[in-house]
Amino acid sequence: MSPEAQASLLDALSTALAIIGPRGEIEYLNASAQTLIAVGINQARGRHLFEFLRDAEPIEAVVARARDGGEPIAYRELRLVPSARADSQFVVDCTASMLDAERVLLEISDTTRQQRISRDNALLAQLGGNRMMVRQLAHEIKNPLGGLRGAAQLLERELPAEPLKEYTRLIIREADRLRTLVDNLLGPGGVPHKTDVNPHEMLQHVFQLLRNEAPAGVQIVRDYDPSLPTVHVDRDQMIQAMLNLGRNAVQALEGQGRLTLRTRAVVNATIGARRHRVVASIQFEDDGPGVPPDLADTIFYPLVTGRADGTGLGLAVAQDLVTRHGGLIEFDSRRGHTVFTLLLPFDGVSNG
Repeated sequence: MSPEAQASLLDALSTALAIIGPRGEIEYLNASAQTLIAVGINQARGRHLFEFLRDAEPIEAVVARARDGGEPIAYRELRLVPSARADSQFVVDCTASMLDAERVLLEISDTTRQQRISRDNALLAQLGGNRMMVRQLAHEIKNPLGGLRGAAQLLERELPAEPLKEYTRLIIREADRLRTLVDNLLGPGGVPHKTDVNPHEMLQHVFQLLRNEAPAGVQIVRDYDPSLPTVHVDRDQMIQAMLNLGRNAVQALEGQGRLTLRTRAVVNATIGARRHRVVASIQFEDDGPGVPPDLADTIFYPLVTGRADGTGLGLAVAQDLVTRHGGLIEFDSRRGHTVFTLLLPFDGVSNG
């Protein structure tokens, strides 16, 4: 087989291949590797991976271990962020093996889509369990609350002294507060009343509300894709979901920082088990401290919050409202860069 045919065959592979020289320099990248790292072979040849990746240490460690041990080394679920595409990151599996006495063959498989499908399915399963738990809990709480409030009202009528009535009024106020909390847990009820709505019209409404509420030290900017078509949604429910995401981001900034509202069209996107030709991506990106690692797996649970004064309802309600429209909210978070992405199919398919 001629060298040209070999190169053509390697370029047809979906697995990214790189040959790393004895001093760690790049000797070869196939087409998939060039796409993944966002660099052409002529630009990359003779240079090191760390020049093209934001954090190349994990992958370079795989190469070093293969070189030191002389045997193939495999690592799973590494994070790869190309410097030229800092707003994108990939989850990859890497295998490094000695090609000859000095050179290392590095194989990189992009597992981002499989990881996302697994995560989406886990979120949807989690949400279904949350809905059932919350409805049962609400039923158990609301009935005795009604009896408690009624008894306090009857007792207030019988008390002769005004100072004593203050205690019954306190009971009534607290019962009302708990009733409101339960209602918020349940979220806006009913089947969505869907119409065709411009996503930017809804997001602009949210932008104006957030700008009025945000502290002076929080900057809110817009980055819209004007080509987005209309979406078939319940306008009020979707505004509530967006507002919850926006408020959560503003509160996370603690009075200082930047929030970006971004819209894009994403092609061939998967939401749960359903694949869509194109979906709307509505992002809320902030440069705050990020989601605490111990909350990452439960962030969409009701009553889970990282703030002392938080209720833990905003994200749970937002996720519930979006999944009623066949969409999903995902997030990616590290210090200085947190993005909550609302994915919404243009075809208006509902998951229930």
